[in-house]
Amino acid sequence: MIFWWFLSLTSAVSWALTGFLYRYALAKNLIDIPNERSSHSVPTPRGGGVAIVVSFLAVLAILNNFDWLSTPAFLALGGAGFAVAVTGFLDDHGHIAARWRLLVHFCASVWGLYWLGGFPPLAAFGYSLDLGWLGYLGAAVYIVWLLNLYNFMDGIDGLAGIEAITACCSGALMVWLVAPDSTAWMPPAFLATAVLGFLVWNLPPARIFMGDAGSGFLGIMLGLFSVQAAWIAPRLLWVWLILLAVFIVDATVTLFRRVWRGEKFYEAHRSHAYQYAARILGAHRPVTAAVCVINVFWLLPLASLVAADKLDGIAGLMAAYLPLLWLAYRYKAGDRQAQ
Repeated sequence: MIFWWFLSLTSAVSWALTGFLYRYALAKNLIDIPNERSSHSVPTPRGGGVAIVVSFLAVLAILNNFDWLSTPAFLALGGAGFAVAVTGFLDDHGHIAARWRLLVHFCASVWGLYWLGGFPPLAAFGYSLDLGWLGYLGAAVYIVWLLNLYNFMDGIDGLAGIEAITACCSGALMVWLVAPDSTAWMPPAFLATAVLGFLVWNLPPARIFMGDAGSGFLGIMLGLFSVQAAWIAPRLLWVWLILLAVFIVDATVTLFRRVWRGEKFYEAHRSHAYQYAARILGAHRPVTAAVCVINVFWLLPLASLVAADKLDGIAGLMAAYLPLLWLAYRYKAGDRQAQ
């Protein structure tokens, strides 16, 4: 009973904190002013993602206190998330050079991996492969990329919130089905409820934006959740990669195409497939809703088959990604004409 009470309280606290941050942003003139690279047309306060950070870090401490979350996992998630969120908060209030942000991101990912025990063996086609230190290095790059792509994909109303809620709820369910005696499903479940409180303010038309503090925090949490789950069952890494497929495909295709043309990948732009789709449809709501539908009715069933060991992880990944690659091409991800 107390667990469900904590879930509800997390959403309520996040919702109330977002309202406070809305007023704070107006008072401090922390306003996102539309420009030629924006996907919105109305000046909007930013920084609401701090509510997600504060409410979730608080609940992590509570979970640890009740022994529902191990101390190493608490240190991994709390320490890495706090570092990324503070860096994002400072960047939201001023500017931090990209190289310094990237340094913090790598340090945070290494910290999280250290406390989670490194990177688990990969499972594919019935074989298990321990990559050793190469796996550790690859995992750090993967987490940093997930962190940054989440920031890139936070460009239209409600999208980053919907992605986090559907991925976290689905991921928590998959962990519980594979290992019902484990409590590793609790952090994703609580993060989903923290995001829900913020999302009330961020649904189209958004009254406040997440900001780098929130998007970066969500990105690194999702990356660490996937590594934590893979230690329970290696196939759960593929599960998380499937659940996050919409963001991974759009951001990765866009990045590669822009880098291929010699453009600076860290500069603001609006050539993601979701941004192009929002302009074509003339609204954010149908794109955000479409991502929710894809996550629930396409990616979740595939992830369930992998979690149940009815489908190999790589085969499930290909089945999930190929249609999304077509959609990325269809909606001009990374295309100069889409900007």
